[in-house]
Amino acid sequence: MKIEHIAAYFIDLEGAKSFFEKYFGAKSNKLYHNTKTNFKSYFLTFDDGARLEIMTKNELDDAEKNLNRTGYAHLSFSVGSREKVDELTAKLKADGFEIVSGPRTTGDGYYESCIIGFENNQIEITV
Repeated sequence: MKIEHIAAYFIDLEGAKSFFEKYFGAKSNKLYHNTKTNFKSYFLTFDDGARLEIMTKNELDDAEKNLNRTGYAHLSFSVGSREKVDELTAKLKADGFEIVSGPRTTGDGYYESCIIGFENNQIEITV
């Protein structure tokens, strides 16, 4: 069994698409738009075949994304090396994204950083 895809709602669908393409190398399919419900989505595919569905629709509740909450906590992207973790973290910081932690080696041995990404969603960058 495998996870087929992960999905997340965004207010700014095109901005989310650009974010994941620019920083994480996502490749997008064509926009799906249900004109009856105004639901729109893209499937983003990453180098290893993992997929993220990004979606939007009218009247989304954009609740505060407290880091200490139950439920989904973050997306984690493996970039292949400590140097690439450092480089991407520095690029995101230079582009104005908040660094929550790292880059650092965690107690359980991961080399990672955590950032507050597009629309305040936490993203982990690891080897």
